[in-house]
Amino acid sequence: MKIMKILVFNSGSSSLKFQLFVKADLSVLASGLIEQIGDLKSAAKLSFVDSSGLLARELKRSDPVADHREAIKVMAEMLRESGTLVDSGELAGIGHRVVHGGEAFHEPVLIDEIVIADIEELIPLAPLHNPANLMGIRVAMEHVPQISQVAVFDTAFHQSIPEHAYLYALPYSLYEKKKVRRYGFHGTSHSYVARQAALYLDRPLNELNIITLHLGNGASAAAIRGGKSIDTSMGLTPLEGLIKGTRSGDLDPAILFYLGRESGLDMDALDTLLNKESGLKGICGENDMRTISEAADRGDSRARLALTMFCYRLQKYIGAYMAALGGADCIVFTGGIGENSATVRQLSCQGLERLGLTLDQEKNRIRQKEILEIQAADSRVSLLVIPTDEEYEIASQTLQVINKLMAS
Repeated sequence: MKIMKILVFNSGSSSLKFQLFVKADLSVLASGLIEQIGDLKSAAKLSFVDSSGLLARELKRSDPVADHREAIKVMAEMLRESGTLVDSGELAGIGHRVVHGGEAFHEPVLIDEIVIADIEELIPLAPLHNPANLMGIRVAMEHVPQISQVAVFDTAFHQSIPEHAYLYALPYSLYEKKKVRRYGFHGTSHSYVARQAALYLDRPLNELNIITLHLGNGASAAAIRGGKSIDTSMGLTPLEGLIKGTRSGDLDPAILFYLGRESGLDMDALDTLLNKESGLKGICGENDMRTISEAADRGDSRARLALTMFCYRLQKYIGAYMAALGGADCIVFTGGIGENSATVRQLSCQGLERLGLTLDQEKNRIRQKEILEIQAADSRVSLLVIPTDEEYEIASQTLQVINKLMAS
């Protein structure tokens, strides 16, 4: 009997991340990453891990990859060579990560030309992400037009945020005409770890107040009541909110006017400054938290400042979202920093004991791949470290759409 599979695409402007799942139980068969797509002057970075059966083997190549069309061809060759996907007839569906779904998409959808046109219309809201996501969709549909393909949106989970939380205090006409509002991102991650927290705590998700902290080079917080997002730190774009690797997060918008007048920076230069030269990198010259933490331990004052600022901003959002939720049952740390930096977790919870958060220092130092509980025995709020799995979440939502399609 043929084993049916779900393939997940996360297509970036110069990269293609993919993962292959067994449809029946969503176990992982293979995963890979192709980077530096389109750079013909240097070899692309390719890695592939075959996780089927009891053996895991890694295949690596170093050849230039001209475009996403060639990248998908290389991916197909890797899957075929490993025996994990011999032909497209084994595919039940393909799930695509799409960063911005605006107000048009509240849930994953089967992709057709109308959906593609709607995603195109949202490009002004995500000029760096949606074109790359669309590229992966179009090329995949050219290769296997007979396979159902599903768009899963980063913003969809946050469409439950109420109007008073998603609107900015700008003329209302800007929302009506230009759709200027808070959208939020990292929705697949926030949704996934919230459900995992409820399962771990053995409590119904609809009875829990959870604060989820997705911390990586991009970082965001979400306030989740009863399984639904009621607020999140990222806004119209991923720039707002927490301090990130190269992005500033919250700041006084008048800074832009000041820099324009006093430094002669135009709109493009200001965009570059806030998105690529700020955040942790702007403070200490590094955007990798591991490097920053090591430098801080050696006494580097700028690295220590960057670490302190990052965690202070986190503390403020934890406090704000505890107020928005009327108290929290659980706080979840996830993402590369959230899962691996005991220092960030410790500094973020420090001094919050009056809010019911008490960290157990010894538990916090433990490193494991499974869910880790790090609160002290007298903590009123559960503190969990939960590894995120956005590809699994995309596969799960893709499967839901496909099953509905088959049932109709």
